[in-house]
Amino acid sequence: MLAKVWKKVCIAILVVACLFNIVSKLVHKVSFNTEILSSARYMYNEYKYETEENVIK
Repeated sequence: MLAKVWKKVCIAILVVACLFNIVSKLVHKVSFNTEILSSARYMYNEYKYETEENVIK
């Protein structure tokens, strides 16, 4: 009898933890625009570095 109660309590805790994890990921999600801008900056910096490296050689 006690095992069934603990099993239900553990499942309830697991469900709450999963829901909390999902909600926190949705709240702290990076916007698509920010992600695209940071990716474009990275690609531009890599392109600049490669062109400067080829000029030096």
